[in-house]
Amino acid sequence: MARVPIVRVGPVLISTLLSGLLDQEVLQLQEELMDSIEQSGARGVLLDISTVETVDTFLGRLLADIAAGARLMGAHTVVVGLQPAVAVTLVEMGLEFKAVHVALNAEKGWALLRRLLAP
Repeated sequence: MARVPIVRVGPVLISTLLSGLLDQEVLQLQEELMDSIEQSGARGVLLDISTVETVDTFLGRLLADIAAGARLMGAHTVVVGLQPAVAVTLVEMGLEFKAVHVALNAEKGWALLRRLLAP
């Protein structure tokens, strides 16, 4: 099973969701992110999905669940790098991302997190 790395930079956890991950691997990432938030006290999560070219209902729902769980633990989530086809699919699925902030790329996502985390 592939392990998705999680890197801490200050108060932010950064992870890149790789294309072709199995459902179990994404579930493992969710668990590890929640554990990392708890252990580190991180206040932000930057989740890069720029390599993901297609999304199914499981992955779409899990992205929303990761953000909702992080929010309950006091961390903002910014998803970056949505491919146009992925964005269209998520809209067509009717998934709501209430706890998710979205930015075009990692640079803009980092800037958004800085604003969200500002005192």
